[in-house]
Amino acid sequence: MLTILGFAMIATFLVLIMLKKMSPIAALVLIPALFCVVVGKGAHLGDYVIDGVTSLAPTAAMLMFAIVYFGVMIDVGLFDPVVKGILRFCKADPLRIVVGTAVLAAIVSLDGDGSTTFMITVSAMYPLYKRLKMSLVVMTGVAAMANGVMNTLPWGGPTARAATALKLDASDIFVPMIPALAMGLLFVFVLAYVLGRRERKRLGVLTLDEVLVEEPRTETVLVGAGTGAGAGTGKGARSAGGSGAGGVDLPGEPEGDGFQGLDPHRETLRPGLYWFNALLTVALLTAMIMEWLPIPVLFLLGAALALTVNFPQMPAQRARIAAHAENVLNVSGMVFAAAVFTGVLQGTGMVDHMAEWLVGNIPDGMGPHMALVTGLLSIPLTYFMSNDGFYFGILPVLAEAGQAHGVSAVEIARASIVGQPLHMSSPLVPAAYVLVGMAKVEFGDHTRFVVKWAALTSVVVLGAGILFGTM
Repeated sequence: MLTILGFAMIATFLVLIMLKKMSPIAALVLIPALFCVVVGKGAHLGDYVIDGVTSLAPTAAMLMFAIVYFGVMIDVGLFDPVVKGILRFCKADPLRIVVGTAVLAAIVSLDGDGSTTFMITVSAMYPLYKRLKMSLVVMTGVAAMANGVMNTLPWGGPTARAATALKLDASDIFVPMIPALAMGLLFVFVLAYVLGRRERKRLGVLTLDEVLVEEPRTETVLVGAGTGAGAGTGKGARSAGGSGAGGVDLPGEPEGDGFQGLDPHRETLRPGLYWFNALLTVALLTAMIMEWLPIPVLFLLGAALALTVNFPQMPAQRARIAAHAENVLNVSGMVFAAAVFTGVLQGTGMVDHMAEWLVGNIPDGMGPHMALVTGLLSIPLTYFMSNDGFYFGILPVLAEAGQAHGVSAVEIARASIVGQPLHMSSPLVPAAYVLVGMAKVEFGDHTRFVVKWAALTSVVVLGAGILFGTM
């Protein structure tokens, strides 16, 4: 019964947010609360929620201060050269813009943190998508898939969890998977090219100069309206949506119309502190990779130092914090709401029963092919549950079943990471809310667009892994 109720709870949540019958925050809170009562454990709801909040509190703290930190870095102009370079490369060509989104997300993902990747990628690319009226779900989908493939880096999380759960060396898991993961990333780039061609066909191509010197005008932009069909324009209305963290007006755009980009004359620029900010960011990312301190502590210290040095006056510091407060509140609120969902799933035992049912229904004849089975299972399971739940709860069971049929634990571990391209768009991943929140995209719209492509990317990685003999 718990197995059925677990799947029913997840399905109900996804259907309601995709049909926009409930907001993600409301659905993450109310649906698990209802199912907790149906299971007959309503009296323990408080304990489950507190456990969930306790487990996700460090993540929420990290996101809060990471948003403030990178928001300040965007305000002071740290990423201006990157954004300008991307704009010049893209040349207002939708095809180049989409491919550039994938490349930028993949490069920034080298730091191993999804939230950082999405904040930088959206801050750089959002202005061009908005100005050219491109589909914003294409941006969020491509960025999520590129980051999902790169999330398999040993310091990204999943590979380290698999190594820990099965007592293996992370390099033994990751290094042989590099060719398969490269094929997955190549597939994302090809997909970005195809989606870019579709956007180019729909919108045409302008030169960058035409975009930048275009006469001021007002326009309506319906963000998150799918792959472009709803992203139409209507003159005479004001632009919908605001800036991402730290956004500022693009030259040539009327002040306050909602379009955000690079204003070379904004008051928050600190050109004299550019190298300090660059070194601080490099040091912060290095400390994250080397794990010198917990990530929430690093971002807390980084945000405090960045604010103090760049804006020594208290009114200026309060203004910067207020400028990013909306993003902080939206993301941290979503994380704590997700804590209710995960707390109920784990506390009631629904996750355990779902896992046991799935493993128990693997046919005996599939025993020698447990690596393939693990790879296929990782795609939906890492979407419907946290990485911790999958790697520490289910992976050891799959590895035990594989070893009974002569399949090594390291092959099972390699197969277990192929579901990450889809995992990064899971409603249980806090970074996904950073992505859609900064892009002003409805989570349901993002889900409808990305699920099929992300699942296909995972299948490509799995097929390449089998083809190259790594699993």
